[in-house]
Amino acid sequence: MPTGAVIEFRNITKRFGQTTAVTDLSFTVEPGRVTGFLGPNGAGKTTTLRMLLGLVAPTSGTATFGGLRYRDLSQPLGTVGAALEAASFHSGRTAARHLAAYTLAAGLPRTRVAEVLRTVGLADHADQRVGGYSLGMRQRLSLAYSLLGDPGVLVLDEPINGLDPEGIKWIRGFLSSMAAEGRTVLVSSHLLSEVQQSVDDVIIIAKGELVHSGPLSSLDTNVAPQVIVDSPNRDALVTALTDAGLAFTSGRTGLIVAVPDPGQVGHIAFAAGVELSVLHRQKAGLEDSFLALVDGGDSL
Repeated sequence: MPTGAVIEFRNITKRFGQTTAVTDLSFTVEPGRVTGFLGPNGAGKTTTLRMLLGLVAPTSGTATFGGLRYRDLSQPLGTVGAALEAASFHSGRTAARHLAAYTLAAGLPRTRVAEVLRTVGLADHADQRVGGYSLGMRQRLSLAYSLLGDPGVLVLDEPINGLDPEGIKWIRGFLSSMAAEGRTVLVSSHLLSEVQQSVDDVIIIAKGELVHSGPLSSLDTNVAPQVIVDSPNRDALVTALTDAGLAFTSGRTGLIVAVPDPGQVGHIAFAAGVELSVLHRQKAGLEDSFLALVDGGDSL
C-alpha cells in the first residue's frame, strides 16, 4: 500500500519582478486526508503548487514532501503524482501511447498503462487519439498520468474542471478512496462548492496570503448568523430598519439584516406597526464563509 508523506510549506514567498504572487505561506497537508487548496482565480494557488513540484523556484522559503524537496526525491513518480494541466497532450497520440512514453522514461512496467486507464475509466478509449477527447476525458487522462508510479502523494490542480455531473461524482469517490488508502491528497479549486463534498481539510489563500487553515467544519463558524425578514409593505420595513440603524441588504426571500437575533428585528417592526410575512435566523453556509474569507474574489 502506498504511504503518504506530509507536505509542508514553510514561509514560502514568490516574487516576479515587482509583483509578489505568494507571501510567507506556511501550512501542512497530512496523509490519509483530502485537503482542498482554495482561493479565487489569481490567488496564487497554481504558483504555489508549481513551487512545490520544483517547476518554479521560490524567492524564499521551502516546500517539501516528508522533509525533502521534489528535486531531492529518489523516485519522484513513485512518491508524487501531479496533474497541473489537462490540455498538455500531443493531439495525435493515443492515450495508451502517451502514457507508455512516460513509463518508458521512468523505468516503470508497461502494464501500468492499462491499469491506470482502467482506474480512471478510460480503458475503452485507450486507443483513441487525444485530439478527440473532451475536456473531461483529458482531466481523467491527467489523473491516469499522475497514478503511473502508484505514488503516495497526489497533487491535483482543478481536477473537476470540465467534468460532467457523473464525472464529478466519480472524482469525489476517487479522491476519497485515495485518501482512505493512506495517500496524501492535495486538490486545488477556486470554488468550494466543487470540492466541499470530498475534502476533509481546507487551506484558503487570497492575494497570495493564507487566510484560513483547518478542517472543513471550521469554516462554519466564520460568518455570523443573519436575520431574514420581509413584509407585504417592504418600503415601511426598510424605513423601520433604517431608523433603527440596522444594516441590511436585499435578498431573494427578503431583507438580510446583519444581526443574529430575530427577536430584535421583530420588535423593531412591531414598534413601527409593520406587518411581517417572513422572520427567521439564517446561519451562513460554507460557501458564504469561504467568500467572506476571500472577500468575494473571482469565485463568484
